Amino acid sequence: MRIHEYQAKELLRGFGVTVLRGGLATTPADAELAAAVLDTPICAIKAQIHAGGRGKAGGVKLARSPEEARDHAEAMLGMVLVTAQTGPAGQRVRKLYVEEGCRIERELYLGMTVDRETGRVTIMASREGGVEIEEVAKLHPERILRAEVDPLTGLQANQARGLAFGLGLRGEVASKFVKLAAGLYRAYVATDASLAEVNPLVVTAEGELVALDAKLELDDNALHRHPDLAALRDPDEEQQRELEAKEHDLSYVALEGDIACMVNGAGLAMGTMDMIQLAGGRPANFLDVGGGASEAKVAAAFKILLADPGVRAVLVNIFGGIMKCDVIAKGILAAARHVNLSVPLVVRLEGTNVELGKELLAQSDLEIIPADDLADAARKAVAAARESVRAA
Repeated sequence: MRIHEYQAKELLRGFGVTVLRGGLATTPADAELAAAVLDTPICAIKAQIHAGGRGKAGGVKLARSPEEARDHAEAMLGMVLVTAQTGPAGQRVRKLYVEEGCRIERELYLGMTVDRETGRVTIMASREGGVEIEEVAKLHPERILRAEVDPLTGLQANQARGLAFGLGLRGEVASKFVKLAAGLYRAYVATDASLAEVNPLVVTAEGELVALDAKLELDDNALHRHPDLAALRDPDEEQQRELEAKEHDLSYVALEGDIACMVNGAGLAMGTMDMIQLAGGRPANFLDVGGGASEAKVAAAFKILLADPGVRAVLVNIFGGIMKCDVIAKGILAAARHVNLSVPLVVRLEGTNVELGKELLAQSDLEIIPADDLADAARKAVAAARESVRAA
């Protein structure tokens, strides 16, 4: 689960990470008041959306008076901000964070996440802060410093000092980095985060280390342990279909293609999407119904997939283990009849009760395209989507 910058900073403040003072604004008057309370020569008006790259897209403005803060807020609230991370549809700005300014001397990067190869938290630091770290990692991976954390001992001071020295920090500033990195690590562990990132981490003219921007992504699977953090969810920042999927305990991820995918299991989802792309198509989404879904749950999943207006075909790829193929078939038939199926449906079933499931589909009055295996299903789904586009 993503949270806003202002929420992440409030959490990090509690773990000793230095952040600047600021106030939330949902109206121009709020922004003017927040700037007046800060009473600083300059403040930043920052759009609060769940995406990076706001500055380049006009989502961060500087104001030198409360009146100017109000003017910026009037222009920014309600605007659709399109950044490299929002996709072409952009994200509507509903909240602003009014934050005091500071004199920046250097911009650095500090982040941490779990390395899937080692299964341990990896801390990354770079002298190139304030830019998209993915590009730095891609073009100049040698410019990213790394430290792997032993889960039994946690982040050690000598590891943080090594990163500080690698960043060119010395003396008191290096000591402050060690303290800040330790605080960020404690926050990462305590909140069950999947990503903690400070970009940029700035060194000010006064020699302070400040988290000028911050991002925390929390593990959805651990939110039951953190009801206070779960309450930070902002439904306005999430797709309606993703919210509906959560209500039915389904995993739904929206993508940018035109073939909807219903699968059971993350691995099968990845394989299905790979095969679609190999066949020349693009997945519009994937919806994982899990291993023990009921007929009603499958029907709900099917409705969610078909609610996407960009979908030109649906590919159902189910391996029946705990979940039986006849249950899937009944759910598909119930949902397809209820939503008045308007796009081609390709179904590949394999596993428990597969013959019964295929028989149910074959005996229905719906135009369902059966597939023998995954490659066959992907080819048929791509062809059906193209035909659907031509016929539109």
